[in-house]
Amino acid sequence: MINAVLVFNNNGQPRLTKFYTQLDTAVQQRLLSEIFALVAARPNSACNFLPLPPLLAPPTGSSTASEQNDAPSLVTYRHYATLYFILISTSTESPLALLDLIQVFVEALDRLFENVCELDLIFNFETLHAVLGEMIVGGVVVETGLEKVVEGVKAQGRVAKRPVNEGRVGLTQGIWAGR
Repeated sequence: MINAVLVFNNNGQPRLTKFYTQLDTAVQQRLLSEIFALVAARPNSACNFLPLPPLLAPPTGSSTASEQNDAPSLVTYRHYATLYFILISTSTESPLALLDLIQVFVEALDRLFENVCELDLIFNFETLHAVLGEMIVGGVVVETGLEKVVEGVKAQGRVAKRPVNEGRVGLTQGIWAGR
């Protein structure tokens, strides 16, 4: 399960924070700063997988195997130009599949924005969340096909821009007629 999707710029400013598990706001803020500090300090030649910082790591002790599998334990990230794309997941998720998920996420954004940049994410956050919503629902990956993700987001845009009474024959006066 994916517990969080984070996007930071090179200065550590969050551009997207989506948590799929309930966390206190103070814990979220500390987690954001700790994870960015860990990821930003790594050289480009380093591996893209990290253990989760102790803030959210599962407690060692008497817990069942299923509780340990459900606890967040892995940070997977990718650095593109000025942005860090970071996933926090459980140990049951494949790290290579998560890297592929990040790649598809970035490619979908690139197709929708045509050479995506940080400003696109800031001013078009609805599209950013729509792409993420097409790919991940409740922490579970539901779609990794690039074409399906892009078409789904474009379809959402067409639905949002359609007038309310479009397609209804005979309702030329609207719902307030005769009142």
